[in-house]
Amino acid sequence: MPDTTTRIRALNDRLRTTFRGGRVLITDGIDQLDVVIKSAIFARVRTFQEFSARNDPYDEHDFGSIDIDGYKIFWKVDYYDPTRSAGSEDPADETKTCRVLTIMLAQEY
Repeated sequence: MPDTTTRIRALNDRLRTTFRGGRVLITDGIDQLDVVIKSAIFARVRTFQEFSARNDPYDEHDFGSIDIDGYKIFWKVDYYDPTRSAGSEDPADETKTCRVLTIMLAQEY
């Protein structure tokens, strides 16, 4: 459904670009990096636009990969129910979904 996909993409983009509308988690590997590198990673995640059929086959803007200072970074949006105990029944409905953006070193995936 194009309308559902459009809504999911908009909600994912809002979380990714503003870090609002869900939770943002970083892995231990990201947390241990220098603050300057972490700031650069967060900025690149927020401004990421390199979506393609290869990294975004469903056109939901829910995954990306970036390289910074020799580190390969992945970011991923997952959809949970509001209690975060199960998957969301409807990721297009923000009242039924808690979005979680995880930023990690590729080797932690």
